[in-house]
Amino acid sequence: MAEAIVRVVIGKLGMALVKEAAIYGASLLGKEASTLMGLFGEIRKAEEELNSMKAYLRESEKFKDTDETTGIFVKNIRELSFRIEDVVDEFMYRLEDNKHGGFVAKTKKRVKLVKIRHCLALELCSINAELKEAATRRDRYTIPGNKRYGGGSVHHDISTNQISCLPKEEDIVGIEDNVDKLTQYLGSDLEEKKCKIATVWGMGGVGKTTLVDHVYKIVKVNFDTAAWVTVAKSYQVEDLLKKIVRELGISVDTSNMDMRAVVGVIHNHLQGKTFILVLDDVWEDDVWIKIMDVFPTNCISRFVLTSQNYEVASLATSNCEIKVELLGKGHSWELFCKVAFQSSDDKGCPSDLHDLAVKFLQKCEGLPIAIACIGRLLSCKPRSYIAWNNVYEELEMQSTVIPGVDAILKVSLEDLPFYIKSCFLHCALFPEDSAMQRRMLIRQWITAGFIKEKDNKTLEEVAEGCLNVLVNRSLLQVLSKNEFGRVKWCQMHDVIRHLALEKADKECFGKVYDDSRSFLLDGTHRLSINNTNIAPLSQSSATHLRAINVFMTYINIDLLRPVLASSNLLSALDLQGAQIEMLPKEVFSLFNLRFLGLRYTKIQILPESVGRLQNLEVLDALLTALQSLPKGVGTLKKLRYLYASKEFHTKGSSTHFGAIKVPRGIRNLTGLHALQYVKASLEILRDVATLIELRTFAVGDVTSEHSLNLCTAIMNMRHLVHLLIAASNEHEVLPWEQLRLPETLSKLYLGGQLEKKWTPQIFSSWSHLNNLTRLPLRLSKLDEDSFSNLIVLRGLCYLRLLNKSYNGKKMYFPALSFPRLRQLKISGAPQLNQVEIAEGALESLIVLWFSDCPRLNNIPHGIEHLTALEILYLEDTAGELIEKLRWESGTNECNEEQKKISHIRKVVVVLTGENIWERIR
Repeated sequence: MAEAIVRVVIGKLGMALVKEAAIYGASLLGKEASTLMGLFGEIRKAEEELNSMKAYLRESEKFKDTDETTGIFVKNIRELSFRIEDVVDEFMYRLEDNKHGGFVAKTKKRVKLVKIRHCLALELCSINAELKEAATRRDRYTIPGNKRYGGGSVHHDISTNQISCLPKEEDIVGIEDNVDKLTQYLGSDLEEKKCKIATVWGMGGVGKTTLVDHVYKIVKVNFDTAAWVTVAKSYQVEDLLKKIVRELGISVDTSNMDMRAVVGVIHNHLQGKTFILVLDDVWEDDVWIKIMDVFPTNCISRFVLTSQNYEVASLATSNCEIKVELLGKGHSWELFCKVAFQSSDDKGCPSDLHDLAVKFLQKCEGLPIAIACIGRLLSCKPRSYIAWNNVYEELEMQSTVIPGVDAILKVSLEDLPFYIKSCFLHCALFPEDSAMQRRMLIRQWITAGFIKEKDNKTLEEVAEGCLNVLVNRSLLQVLSKNEFGRVKWCQMHDVIRHLALEKADKECFGKVYDDSRSFLLDGTHRLSINNTNIAPLSQSSATHLRAINVFMTYINIDLLRPVLASSNLLSALDLQGAQIEMLPKEVFSLFNLRFLGLRYTKIQILPESVGRLQNLEVLDALLTALQSLPKGVGTLKKLRYLYASKEFHTKGSSTHFGAIKVPRGIRNLTGLHALQYVKASLEILRDVATLIELRTFAVGDVTSEHSLNLCTAIMNMRHLVHLLIAASNEHEVLPWEQLRLPETLSKLYLGGQLEKKWTPQIFSSWSHLNNLTRLPLRLSKLDEDSFSNLIVLRGLCYLRLLNKSYNGKKMYFPALSFPRLRQLKISGAPQLNQVEIAEGALESLIVLWFSDCPRLNNIPHGIEHLTALEILYLEDTAGELIEKLRWESGTNECNEEQKKISHIRKVVVVLTGENIWERIR
């Protein structure tokens, strides 16, 4: 992590030089110029010294836990880098503050700035001297001949302590299905000369090696020759090939052979043989790519690759990939008992230890390596409540990863690129078991400075790549994906989170405040608040804080004021969900603030002083009590994301967005990627037309007179992905025939009537929207004829016709219509009484939902053709239909309606007026 910090600081040093030069240039005279030159000189020295250290730090990170001298040096550099960052941010703060006020005030501040620059230069001079002294001291005490820090290859063989935690053969539990699969992959087609690659992947410690080792011992007897090779993280191709020679049992001395000779030895030895090769713990897919041509192709061969990385797993021959998942409760208990009570004949847990055993397993969260480690530890203890409880209390007191597990999991973390390490540690600051949204993480990583543009990619694209790396290396678990296969929500496994929090605390990256005991920030840079009693925090010095995340609903915001007052370098403040009505005035003095999260709060007003937050990149005030945004927002030229809406509730307590007024200065925010949720006016829509970088745009209270300005604005948005347009009321008819939507559009929400005579033309103009996957319509008042024009949208995955969007009596889906549609919801269709689905239509449909369709008294005709359909909801349809299905489900008889839905896994019927909710299948 020291390297990550150094890179961030180097970037800030460069920015400071550019900023100062751009503002003052040649206008500096006398003492002012002299002090500035002194500061520039020290900044350049720091930049050069840190640049020289980057390569060293990249390698030394791997040894800091095992080499005391290296560890001390890395710690010193980290602390000095933090001090440099504070100096640079303080300098930028003073520079920014000098802009505010009248001529006299600015002149006084400029005179004062001379003295401040001098002090900052002296501080940097002192830090630079300490940097050099640290390097000298490191060289002075490095043992001669110890070149580990010089960039040589690094192996991560498992230590004796870690091996003791691995499940033994007799402890194997819960992998029977995967054993069968892998045995089938490796044992089939042994008469046919062909190569097959099987991959086994999953998070560290989940049991990949145990599974493969078990199957390898079974199947290797079927091959002429077999080898198992563990791949070093920093492998060299030549060394790997020589290792393969040894494991194949080829009796040649490869020490003096070049790589071509080694390749020849392997190829000749395997020619004409059946063989199996396991490459265990492969970190990158190029391992296989670089050696694949070494092996003969005209023979029966099997390769097995284990990895934490999905890119490696994707090398598998078709249908030969296995992802090893965490153990369920039953298998976790079985494994625990086998290990903890291995000396017992029945491997059973005594009743007096049962509750403690459950607590231990809750800590392990289904991770086999964790279960084996704690079980092995307990097996050496007396089988008594006191002895076991002592172990549990020690683990609770340490609040750390179970002993023995951390060493294995640390390998995954240390292998990450420096900027992804920061993203990973940031995820650990969320509460345990938190569901983290992709878009939210991306915004926070960007504003924290973790992400830099590269390879002509946007910051958002680079950040999403980082998220995918964490997922593919099993450091984050995917909870759900969108229709494009992109991660939508993810989560961090508790065992991994404990490891990450330990590292974050140790390296001053961040801390979690989760109780009211004595708490010291100790120079940490990020604070996660998971407790309502924050009074003890006001006693801590917070001068180093860069981010505060509040995860509590009820919090006394006034108690946070002392922390905010001392955190003038804060860059992120996220109060999402906190039930507060007003922001402390201290917030608006945080010149360095880049992220301000107010979503789901009760904030009623933002003052004009928000305009002082000139570095703000994200202002998220969705679903608050705001009615409008102040003029000051229009001066925040660095804003990339602006979310603001008022909250209101409708029937059933559903929460909806309400559009709010935005200032005319919005036209100046030309870097905006998201603008949501704007109250329409002719002037504002003309201003929005200048925001051509928008990816997300939402506008409400639209009337027919706005149509021309709105269409012009949208046609300028060539990167638009999400668009929401809502009419001012259900009677407003919007002439959208002039609306030309960009082909980049993925999600379109339209709320309002479509002019009936123009509907075919409107839908026809959408035929080029190949990326459009989501279409919620509200108040559209479509009928049989106009609905048929929607068939041009062949890429739709989600279609919702809500609240009077459909006024027809019959709905017909012709053959081949909506081939990719996965979810269809029809709600608030008062006239609908017949639905017909032709064979070949809706072939991908998984969920079908009818709600508030009181005249729908029959199951859709043709529903039996929907072989992919898994869920059918019938909510407040005709009472006779629901009662008939309920009655039939309670008998042994099966009528025609029942036969139609017999293939559907889940069928739910609801009558809200009669308080009936019943799953009939």
